[in-house]
Amino acid sequence: MKMRVESSSFSCKGKEHRGRTNKFTLTHLLFFFAAFVSGAACPDKCVCSTTTVKCVNQDLHAVPQPLPTNTKTLFITGNNITHISAASFPTRLDQLTDLYLTGNQLESLDSKVFSNLPKLRLLDLSNNRIQSFDAAAFPANNTVQELVLSRVFYNQSYTEDLLSLLRSGALPKLTRLDLSNNELLVLTDGTFSRLPSLVNLTLQNSSIISIQDGALRPPPLLELDLRDNALRKLSNSTLTDLSLHPGMLLRLAGNPWRCDCNMEDLLAWLKQGDQVQDLQNLTCSDPEELKSQPLVLLEQTQLECSYSGDMKGVLETSYVFLGMVLALIGVIFLLVLYLNRKGIKRWMYNIRDACRDHMEGYHYRYEINTDPRLANLSINSDV
Repeated sequence: MKMRVESSSFSCKGKEHRGRTNKFTLTHLLFFFAAFVSGAACPDKCVCSTTTVKCVNQDLHAVPQPLPTNTKTLFITGNNITHISAASFPTRLDQLTDLYLTGNQLESLDSKVFSNLPKLRLLDLSNNRIQSFDAAAFPANNTVQELVLSRVFYNQSYTEDLLSLLRSGALPKLTRLDLSNNELLVLTDGTFSRLPSLVNLTLQNSSIISIQDGALRPPPLLELDLRDNALRKLSNSTLTDLSLHPGMLLRLAGNPWRCDCNMEDLLAWLKQGDQVQDLQNLTCSDPEELKSQPLVLLEQTQLECSYSGDMKGVLETSYVFLGMVLALIGVIFLLVLYLNRKGIKRWMYNIRDACRDHMEGYHYRYEINTDPRLANLSINSDV
């Protein structure tokens, strides 16, 4: 009887042990299977973690394949991918929202390159050398909200593709645009008019020397960064456009403001509003006597229209050139007179003779009118 109980006990323990062993084995098999599947889906030279894929500084020359279909955030940075097209993303990635393509020496983006990324929300293309950016790169129903193009256009001649993209209306949901550290030079009218959702615009250090009328009028801007450009003044029309966004936060520090009589309207606008967040950091660049003077402390009596040293040199050169032209005209005139001296002399003699005959006629009539005898003789001779 005792042996039977012990045998039953031993049998139960054996079943329990086998159950644990089977459970342990199944768990490990599932783990290794998941690891195998995950490893197979992760591209070579990339690191995959849940929904994030990182392919950083791997000297890649193309977008790695295949990409996991559940990818939400994709980093392909610091490589040598100079060109991307529709073939760069052949598989539809319905969950991809954030795409970072920074520092890849990227030069061209073809049409429909982002067609298989329907949920793309953030696109970072900073630190590239883009020469061609097709306006049809995005699908018609794209959801891009943030576009970073900082340090992308090193040559002003390549910015036309960018302007065409912004004017095309291909980014209707774009809310944040970063164009800092580029060679834009001039903000033209209509550049942002097809971006109805744009509220944050960064143009810091973009070599901007002028803002055309209406360039900042259409977008519903809430934040505008114009720091570290080459702005010397803001026209009255630009000030009017900025006033259309009373809740907008504006940054203007780091520009070489010219503090002369043309600054009066800008100075009044700065002092009566509170849009400029870095007002205390705005300083004069010239004239020399007002250099580094804070704009907020300037009085209108200090604003005079005086020429700088360079302008004086330009005016002096202009005066010298004008004098030389007038002298040349004088020499030519005298030369013409000299070559036609005989004809001029004959013309003057003819005028003199004509004047003499005319005066003699007047003199003769005067004598007749003053002498009664000659007057009667004249009458009788007429009869």
